[in-house]
Order: sequence, then C-alpha cells, then structure tokens
Amino acid sequence: MTWSIIVRDGDEIGLAVASRFFACGAVVPYVGARTAVASQAFCNPVWGTEGRARLETEPAEAVLADLVARDDGRGIRQAHLLDARGTFAAHTGDDCVDWCGHLIRDDHSVAGNMLAGPEVIEATSEAFAASTGPLPERLLAAMQAGEAAGGDKRGRQAAGLTIHRGEDHPWLSLRADDHADPLGELQRLWQVAQERYVHFTLGMPTRAAFSGSPTRDHIDRAIAEAEARRVASGEPSRSHATDP
Repeated sequence: MTWSIIVRDGDEIGLAVASRFFACGAVVPYVGARTAVASQAFCNPVWGTEGRARLETEPAEAVLADLVARDDGRGIRQAHLLDARGTFAAHTGDDCVDWCGHLIRDDHSVAGNMLAGPEVIEATSEAFAASTGPLPERLLAAMQAGEAAGGDKRGRQAAGLTIHRGEDHPWLSLRADDHADPLGELQRLWQVAQERYVHFTLGMPTRAAFSGSPTRDHIDRAIAEAEARRVASGEPSRSHATDP
C-alpha cells in the first residue's frame, strides 16, 4: 500500500503520504529535526523509530542496509529515508505488490507500492520539482499529481502531511484517516491552519528558545491581520469549528 514523498527544503523536512489504507499518516511517517523515514508496504515501525535516530549520525545507505539485513520480512518492506547530511536512500522489497518502486532526486525521494504504475511516483516527483511556494502547498501539489496519474490502484482512503522546522516536534502535522478524498481534506486543513494555527506557531518554544514567546500580542495581531485579509477577499472560512 501507499506512496509517499520525503523532502528537504533548507531547514524544513517534509513528508507526505497517501494510501487506500486506514490512517497511513500515523503508520508511515517518522520525521525528526533533520531526518526522516517512510516505512511502508508491510510497515516495520522499528525501521522508522530506530532509523530516525541513527540517521542523525550515520549515512542513509548504511542505516538502510543494516535494517534490510536484519529483517526477515525484507521482501515485503518498502522504505525511503533521509539522513542529517541530506542524503537519501530507498529499498523496495522483491515481494512488494506491483506496481512498486522508488526514485531519488537531489532534494527529495518518492516511493510507492500497489500503484497504478511508475507514472505515479514520476508525476509526484516532477510536480514537486516544478512547484514553488510554501512547502505544505508544494507537497500537496506533488501528491495530487500522483493521484491524477493513478495513485493507489485500489482507491483512496487516507493521507498525511508532516513538516519539521529543525525541531524534534513537528511544525505542522495533518491527517485524514478515513476520507473519500483524503488529499482534498488535507488541502482544506492547510487552509484552516492558515486562519489561526500557523500564527500560533510563531510563539511555540524551541530548543533555542525554551519558553517561546512570553506574550501573545504578536500572535493575536497576526491572526487578526489574516482574518481581515480573508474577509476582505470574500473568502469564507473552511473550518468546521463551532461557536458556543
């Protein structure tokens, strides 16, 4: 099941995934401050947890080779990963369900199985390379292109998007676990995130600033300015939130 893309864009690490499999956004991504692992097909979560940590100090190819060698289920595993130096590596087991495969580019990798064909990962890669703008939008555009090229040959169910900005905790983590149009739902969630959430993150603590923002004045100001722009443009809120 599944196809996914891992991206390094400056200090940002992003991973997006989609599948005809429940909650793939919870099962596949393992992202850290500088590293990432997508463990898919018959997922082995230890590839994700162990790999994410080891990739901080070890090269991607060495970590992947060791994980493959130790796992008796290597034939049904698929994974791609990014180390702290910015190097990618990928494995597609011999027993993964067709179509299955992966590709690696300078700043991203894409892998998938149970896909309509190789055009899915090729379209995903090409769309990302041609895109501009904020990383969430580039990742969603890439995955939408893969979906348009056929996506998971069994259909659609779930998707996830995770971005880290140099911290062990995510800056953004969105999931659609059981949805008829999961990538469309992630797009809606990203639009909702821009109403309040992304401005709230301006005050979130980091390793370098343990207490974060001591006041919320600039956060409230950013939220108010975003709300004014949205209202002035005539764009309705996409949020499903309710008021008292």
